[in-house]
Amino acid sequence: MSGKSNMKFLYAAIAIALLLAILAPFLASSDPDGLESAASGVVEKSKLSELEKTEPAVSSPMADYSIAGMGKTGEVLAIVVGTVAILIISFGFGKILKKKA
Repeated sequence: MSGKSNMKFLYAAIAIALLLAILAPFLASSDPDGLESAASGVVEKSKLSELEKTEPAVSSPMADYSIAGMGKTGEVLAIVVGTVAILIISFGFGKILKKKA
């Protein structure tokens, strides 16, 4: 592939990632995810509720993929910010690895 073709592919991938980030709060299921449902099948309910009440070792800046008090807008912003942060980190690692190669 040529350099222009690679850049078009990169821009399309970023646009798709951001579109998914915006749509995710509206498309996500309210049912527990696989990890939560698997844990409920393995761990006793009393122990599981006790674990949910414990404070985390490190608090998340955007817990549960949302910004408190903003509703769906906060969810969209949290996911978009996370997506952009991961893209920037990945781009940085790519630049570092390219220099070493």
